[in-house]
Amino acid sequence: MAQCLQSVQEFIQDSFVPMVAVLCSEDAEKVTRKNNLNFSELVRPFCRLTSEGHMRDPNNQIQVIKNLKINISNIVTQPPQPTVIRKMLSEVVSVSQPADGLVANVITAGDYDLNISDRSIKASVPWYNNWKESLMELSTSKFFTATTPWFEAYRENFFQSMPASDHEFLNHYLACMLVVSSREAEPVEQFLKLSQEQHQIQHSNEYSYPKWFIPNTLKYYVLLHDISEGDEQRADSVYEEMKQRYGTQGCYLLKINSRSSAIGSDEQIPDPWSQYLQKINFQNQDFNDESPSVVINSKNIENSINAEEADELDFSSKDGVPNNFKAHPLQLDHPSDPGGHLDSLEALKCTAPVSEAKKQTSVTTHGACLTLNDHDRIRQFIQEFTFRGLLPHIEKTIRQLNDQLVSRKGLSRSLFSATKKWFSGSKVPEKSINEPKNTAGLLYPPEAPELQIRKMADLCFLVQHYDLAYSCYHTAKKDFLNDQAMLYAAGALEMAAISAFLQPGAPRPYPAHYMDTAIQTYKDMCKNMVLAERCALLSAEVLKSQTKYSEAATLLIRMTSEEESVSVSSPLASCSEDSDLRSALLLEQAAHCFINMRSPMVRKFAFHMILAGHRYSKAGQKRHALRCYCQAMQVYKGKGWSLAEDHINFTIGRQSFTLRQLENAVSAFRHILINDSKQTASQQGTFLREYLYVYKSVSQLSPEGPLPQLPLPCIESSATRVFFGHDRRLAEETSRRLHHSYPHGPYGE
Repeated sequence: MAQCLQSVQEFIQDSFVPMVAVLCSEDAEKVTRKNNLNFSELVRPFCRLTSEGHMRDPNNQIQVIKNLKINISNIVTQPPQPTVIRKMLSEVVSVSQPADGLVANVITAGDYDLNISDRSIKASVPWYNNWKESLMELSTSKFFTATTPWFEAYRENFFQSMPASDHEFLNHYLACMLVVSSREAEPVEQFLKLSQEQHQIQHSNEYSYPKWFIPNTLKYYVLLHDISEGDEQRADSVYEEMKQRYGTQGCYLLKINSRSSAIGSDEQIPDPWSQYLQKINFQNQDFNDESPSVVINSKNIENSINAEEADELDFSSKDGVPNNFKAHPLQLDHPSDPGGHLDSLEALKCTAPVSEAKKQTSVTTHGACLTLNDHDRIRQFIQEFTFRGLLPHIEKTIRQLNDQLVSRKGLSRSLFSATKKWFSGSKVPEKSINEPKNTAGLLYPPEAPELQIRKMADLCFLVQHYDLAYSCYHTAKKDFLNDQAMLYAAGALEMAAISAFLQPGAPRPYPAHYMDTAIQTYKDMCKNMVLAERCALLSAEVLKSQTKYSEAATLLIRMTSEEESVSVSSPLASCSEDSDLRSALLLEQAAHCFINMRSPMVRKFAFHMILAGHRYSKAGQKRHALRCYCQAMQVYKGKGWSLAEDHINFTIGRQSFTLRQLENAVSAFRHILINDSKQTASQQGTFLREYLYVYKSVSQLSPEGPLPQLPLPCIESSATRVFFGHDRRLAEETSRRLHHSYPHGPYGE
């Protein structure tokens, strides 16, 4: 994966985008299935606008919207399942590995020369490529940050996987596209059926999911025409009827499939869909074999699934050392039976062909019936929908919410305050946010003024009007705190901090304490680790963009240290493996913060890479664990910390053997067989047995190879004493004892 220089602003904007639902008729789905895509997948690569948008705020000021992205997805009436989310996030991290064959990069920090591209595992960290230029750019600009591709993939899919909730509206649907094929016998009637279906899903008590932003959802009518088969004149006539019925800004005629098949065509058409279809679409959990969006689910990822099978036969099950967080990552194991390696290796060998076979069958061609002109038509369709449909709808909704708040909130609040004053005699003091509160079951009605403010704030945030969004979030925060609605208050604090950071010209400093309070509230009061993690990910990126690496590292480490208590006490918390994966990623990012400081803290970098490797290993991410340990080894090697060095080499040897990197395993175990070892004799014997077993496996693959040269025990002459003959004093003492025991001899008289 290429080096990423996405700005923090772009990352945040892409994490919170307007949501648009899709309902398609069966015939419309058949038209898109010719390209091995459904409608939402068809338009997904074109959902980022290439031109600026404009709208007016309640003060009649023009707001410019740049680089806007929208999310178009199928309607699903069930929220994403936590088990599916956990599996997907684990697989996303597994498949995102460092590229092979990249040139090694060396970072000089004090007395340390860190080779980030370790040749022993052919691993590299892409964001260290051209590290001098990158660090210079990071130190002089607040707009760019750097990270690792597996963390970026995890972070992106984590944000996409978050289900819609009642305390915020950022993931609620703003509009719905109704898509009908031009080959329908009665397209207008089909539009009516889809409209009634959408109305039932939104307003019927039968469905509690998905969530909708406002009752009057924008409905956009799309007539899909197959150029290769359909009657174009009939499609044009139906479209004219649609414009009279729904208005020119409420409908669109989309023509696709300019060619019937790709067979026999010499034209090379790009495939912009592959990169999107490698990710699971959480909004569409139709897990069947026909859907190309589940290709990643069908893969038997060697790094995670095979590693899990190998873990069942791993050393720790035979060592008496349980695989839990209480086992310190720097603690040496004491294996008693190296034969367990063979079982692990055989398990890997047995499952590898199945994995390769599935990878070969997962290749699918997308967009075979589409030409470049079709791509342009789809792009133009998204532009028209956004500029003539979605943005005017959002502008109108913001004005309506503002008018309602002006007319209702002032009156209701004044009456509430007056009533409270009359009956209590004095103002009720606000409680500190640190005081325990009982917020269970606290919900606002949909028409509550507090929720209207939050709706207006979220709408302004989605269209990049961060000044007005901050004002609304700040007002809503005060109201929620007065009502002791802590989940709502934490959400308002979180988005107020982000809005303050994104305001053009940075009129106010980033309120990091807002984020700290929100994280504390999510974890301690709401027992919601997912929202706490989202808040921490956002805040860490903002802090890193301001070169506050120490604060970012502290935040990330605190998330990993406190999540254990949350996972034990919270029924909503994730499983242990999910916690291990999250902790590993955050610890690795904390390590990168230490190495990016103005005065790099190299030893802290190495120590936290070891901690990250330990948690990666517990999460089944063997390759990432091996990479972390190898990078940490560069700091500890040759510095006199022999016990730590032995532990790292021992772990590298085990991980390499599990991943079938036998030569690397032999090399790692060979490094712990040294003359001046500080280990005990029994531990040295364990190292030797491990080495001999691994070497035996290597020699079976290449019997002609040379024999190993092991260090022989050294005899220190100055500390050696040699005794010749009997020790006279010992002999006399022995004789005296025998005479005392048997005064008449051993056989009596």
